Amino acid sequence: MIECVPNLSEGRDENTVGQIADAVRGAGCRVLDTHTDPDHHRSVLTIVGEPPDVVRGVLAMVEAAIQRIDVRTHRGAHPRMGAVDVVPFVPLEGSSMAECIAVAEEVGRKIGDQFEIPVYMYEEAASREDRRNLASVRRGGLSAIAERIDTDEGRPDFGPARVHPSAGAAAVGARGFLVAYNVNLATADVEVAGAIASAIRASNGGLPGVKALGILLRSRGIAQVSMNLTDIEATTVAEAFECVANEAERRGVSVLESEIVGLVPRAALGEATTEDLLLARTLADLILERRIEAG
Repeated sequence: MIECVPNLSEGRDENTVGQIADAVRGAGCRVLDTHTDPDHHRSVLTIVGEPPDVVRGVLAMVEAAIQRIDVRTHRGAHPRMGAVDVVPFVPLEGSSMAECIAVAEEVGRKIGDQFEIPVYMYEEAASREDRRNLASVRRGGLSAIAERIDTDEGRPDFGPARVHPSAGAAAVGARGFLVAYNVNLATADVEVAGAIASAIRASNGGLPGVKALGILLRSRGIAQVSMNLTDIEATTVAEAFECVANEAERRGVSVLESEIVGLVPRAALGEATTEDLLLARTLADLILERRIEAG
């Protein structure tokens, strides 16, 4: 069994997201969770199954998504490069990274061939070292990708050397577990969130395996520290929360709540409870292994 956690550039129309998730189910694949966010204007599906089922489900998802999402009219706080923005495959117990790389390559090739969307392979499935980091792949956003797509630097791994008119481009990869984790602050000052993000991110000497951005949630009038925890053995969710809370306190700001995007493996939580993390959803609903076992 493997996991796929595709990110879609639609987080405001729940009917659209529901139709896309139904397309995955209709292809015989399990959707364990759907997370939507109107400010990020982004949704994350959690899909699990045996490799052939996941391949079939993801391709059905892409077909449904490009009929319903147009990146030309998309405006959201989260960086993006396409309607089906990111498609990572993750090995679960009993599967391997090699299997996920093979699945990623198959899916990337089929997305390029069948839907004429340029596809860039990243992380463990990257064809080049400078494409391992997703931020490098989508550097500058879709407009910058369009400018460099017909150069040696920017030519996609699969699909045409031109962006799709409405679907843009896609990144397909294989990786280990990543936890998308957000902490909302009791302030609308996005500069405070940005300063905290800068202090905690690994690239600035902060928490190992942590990428972070400061984002304004316009619909709620609050700022958010939005994180990707890329090494859950090095930094757990509990450690990330504590560090953000401490940095916020230093700046005279309190934490309102936190949010796990999608599902999370037990190992990523440390000893934290729902109450410790100020989560709106209970951890029992968010643990990946529990959801798989529930069938």
